[in-house]
Amino acid sequence: MLGLGGASLLAGLDAALVALGVWAPVPAAHLPGVHGMVMVLGFMGTLISLERAQALRQPWAYLAPALLGSGGITLAAGLPVLGQLLLVQGAAAFLAVYLALWRRAPLPLVAVQVLSTIPALAAAALWFRVDLAALIPLLAAFLVLTIAAERAELAQLALGPRAVPILLVLSAWVTGAAASALVWPDAGARLLGAGLLATAAWLARDDVARRMVRTTTGLRRYNGAALLAGYAWLAVAGLVWLVGGAPGSDAAYDVVIHTTFLGFGVSMVMAHAPIIFPAVLGRPLPYRPILWLPLALLHGGLLFRVVGDALGRGALWQGGSVVTVVSLLVFAASAAWCVVRA
Repeated sequence: MLGLGGASLLAGLDAALVALGVWAPVPAAHLPGVHGMVMVLGFMGTLISLERAQALRQPWAYLAPALLGSGGITLAAGLPVLGQLLLVQGAAAFLAVYLALWRRAPLPLVAVQVLSTIPALAAAALWFRVDLAALIPLLAAFLVLTIAAERAELAQLALGPRAVPILLVLSAWVTGAAASALVWPDAGARLLGAGLLATAAWLARDDVARRMVRTTTGLRRYNGAALLAGYAWLAVAGLVWLVGGAPGSDAAYDVVIHTTFLGFGVSMVMAHAPIIFPAVLGRPLPYRPILWLPLALLHGGLLFRVVGDALGRGALWQGGSVVTVVSLLVFAASAAWCVVRA
């Protein structure tokens, strides 16, 4: 299952290089058009659903990561209809996993996790008829709510007794805003931006990240830095959506996508890797200082990309974008090295 997610990651990174107009191992012309779905549902969806399947420990639950990973690979292979069908089935199976977890423990936090998969399923199903650009709010809602619920689960004591009620309100807000953006793109985008800003502010204020980053312990400092950097990028995405509404230029579109899915989403993957990956891999992934390298490359490259967007793109934008691709490859290699060393 993890191999399917890894293959989707490689395909998505190759698609990114093709879209940037630089050398790519597989320069297929169709890849830029499926890049977003391959990365969000094919890669991240596979990782998240695999971790949840491990928590449920039912054989059928592994259908979700298998279908999502296969869908990402199939899209990259140039079979769009089959790939889309697999993603729809995978998202539906993922929803079923969360519903089974809800039946096991009918808690408000699990209800948020159930809610987070609905935008993913809607985006996968609507992609047959709707342009991918219009589905970005739904995909953003899926990723942000999934990760926010994960943070609330991991740091519930630190977040305090108000954490779950706040998360429930934010989840309803973000989901409703993402859905409304399909009908009223500008108003929905502004509502979504406000919801993302509120989510970032809540996490930055109440999560343990600020205390962790001040500690002298290597893993805690690394984890805190990755979390805070992710929250900062989520705030940037929320601000751009709130002020500008539905992106009206390629630059604004590029900024909201990559600050959300790279700056926030991938930073959260890097932050949680030493904690979550052992449950998925069945082997320890101990912290090593080398994990700082891909984290620094990710955020440095993304900063160059965003500044390049503001300056009309050009070499700075392209170079920063390539660095973010490299950061993910370095992260995968570093994580593998940590596992082998363990």
